[in-house]
Amino acid sequence: MDHVASEQLKKPWIETPLIESAALSKAAGCRIFLKLESLQPSGSFKSRGIGNLILTSLSDLSNNGKTLHFFSSSAGNAGLAAVIAARDLGSSCTVVVPLSAKTMMIKKIRAAGASNVIRHGASWFEADAYMRETFIENRNQDSKSDPLTRNIYVPPFDHHDIWQGAGTLVDEMVKQLPPRDNVDGKPDTYRPFPADAIVCSVGGGGLLNGIIEGLERHLPTYQPTTLQKKVRILAVETAGADSLAHSLRMGSLQPVAAVTSQAITLGALCVAQQTLKNVQSPPPGVEVTSIVGTDADAAMGVVRLCDELRLEVELACGISVQVGAHGHITLSLVYIAWQ
Repeated sequence: MDHVASEQLKKPWIETPLIESAALSKAAGCRIFLKLESLQPSGSFKSRGIGNLILTSLSDLSNNGKTLHFFSSSAGNAGLAAVIAARDLGSSCTVVVPLSAKTMMIKKIRAAGASNVIRHGASWFEADAYMRETFIENRNQDSKSDPLTRNIYVPPFDHHDIWQGAGTLVDEMVKQLPPRDNVDGKPDTYRPFPADAIVCSVGGGGLLNGIIEGLERHLPTYQPTTLQKKVRILAVETAGADSLAHSLRMGSLQPVAAVTSQAITLGALCVAQQTLKNVQSPPPGVEVTSIVGTDADAAMGVVRLCDELRLEVELACGISVQVGAHGHITLSLVYIAWQ
């Protein structure tokens, strides 16, 4: 099995465009490229990771001849991605959303073909616990008499198949970015990685983990990391949804008391254990910096992208745009992964 699922089934995600933004580059004082993940079938990067988990399950030889039903817990984007991926691959998907989920997103999930949308719990963690410990468990008991049916839990961010799928974003990036000019004083064989920095929003950390896995695959094909600058990842959150920054401050994996940010799709009370590990001890050639902005910063990023590029995104994306364009970085080339 390759680093993503078998190609025998059609991938439920697409290769998205990478565009250079003159307006954002001028504001930041460096070249900024935008990876248009909003063009994914689900409207977000979640199509990659969630799609890869579902594709991997369907490609598993042990599931041959079985009917798979997928179950997702999500405040929105992950659930929508799960429903669309399952539908496009000929399977069914049930989604449990917290009571705080927006009506518009619930309608989208239903319209995409969800078998059922269940509202439960004040937060994603409560919705997720109900799905795993009660709903799926009851379904498993009912399915014991039917060996040809299997119920599969699809977490929104904490699964290796999800990280592998998210890492395909880096596979595309290295093909799409323009090659770097040689550096004065370096030998002609010097081949630096095509980006100095990657800016990404962090909720539970699935995208961040995927980007790091992707860099681990590709960095060895460039100049040895001992001879070039580290690729810097800016892991961006909003205050009130800053579970990564909170765990870093505490020195261990710790949940925040509550999500109070308006960027609700960043609203994981706790990041994945692997996310904290990746930030505290990144692989060779990678440096990770945690940045926390405000909801106002995120809103300004949304407005900036709408005004300058006619692109409409949510707050979870706007915060990364604002960080990338508002002087938090002073590098020569920046790559932003956005929803």
